[in-house]
Amino acid sequence: MKHLLGTDTLSREEAVAYLDSAREFARVADQKMPKLPALRAVTVVNLFFEDSTRTRLSFEAAAKKLSADVITFQGQGSSLSKGESLKDTAQTLEAMGAKVVVVRHGSSGAAHRLAHSGWLNSSVVNAGDGTHQHPTQALLDAYTLRERLLGDQAVGGGLDGITVAIVGDVAHSRVARSNVHLLSLLGARVTVVAPRTLAPRGIESWPADYDHDLDRVVADGPDAVMMLRVQRERMRGSYFPSPREYTKHYALSADRFASLPEHTLIMHPGPMNRGVEIASVAADSPRSTILDQVTHGVWVRMAVLYQVSRGGQVQ
Repeated sequence: MKHLLGTDTLSREEAVAYLDSAREFARVADQKMPKLPALRAVTVVNLFFEDSTRTRLSFEAAAKKLSADVITFQGQGSSLSKGESLKDTAQTLEAMGAKVVVVRHGSSGAAHRLAHSGWLNSSVVNAGDGTHQHPTQALLDAYTLRERLLGDQAVGGGLDGITVAIVGDVAHSRVARSNVHLLSLLGARVTVVAPRTLAPRGIESWPADYDHDLDRVVADGPDAVMMLRVQRERMRGSYFPSPREYTKHYALSADRFASLPEHTLIMHPGPMNRGVEIASVAADSPRSTILDQVTHGVWVRMAVLYQVSRGGQVQ
């Protein structure tokens, strides 16, 4: 477990270990301990080639709570604009003492290349690469589901028998891909819902069901509905005729929300397009986990940084 590059290479045992470790960090946080010495004298570099305030701040908070030294490097306005390569940048940062590199990149496979190219000895954590993977988002989503649906019974276990609907632009979503792999690994039954134009090729091989009819899936009463953020430019042209049409058929509207069972959780990775993919009545409901997901993201990323540092060369 030197690296965390995706959920598709995790075993169930490894995934549960991350979730249980995150629960332990949350428990310690409840004791009002501002910092733990677990990564004292370890340098964590956040190497972000894409804007993502939420994910970057979450990793920074997690590293600092573990007493790590944190360096944040953002591609825009850096030497990359002068032609420096990913290899040069990574090796420069390691020369500065980086032991764990958290990377976010617009190209699918960038994190894997960084981890396995031979350029680095550091542990690599994928904070999102292209339309490929976003493993810590999936882990925090699974953690949220375990806590809200299972509570103390969650420790040591997965999500066996839980039903989850993931709705929206699945074709371009690394969140969807990561969640489908992880949730199914943990025993959940996942249904992805998207218009055919926003369903990826080969979806029939995914460990999930596919449906293009959101109302049919809502009528089945899933335990959780995860809405995906939709880029407005994809709701025009070849993907969908207009935002209004998308909202009509694929938003979690007030009516659809009202028809769900009272126990159904509402999830969203953020940031939200209110009134486009989700109605405010759903987003602000007591059944919404959206703010919980933000909080849980810190505990999960603490667990990830701690585990990869122990599994790699950071002692």
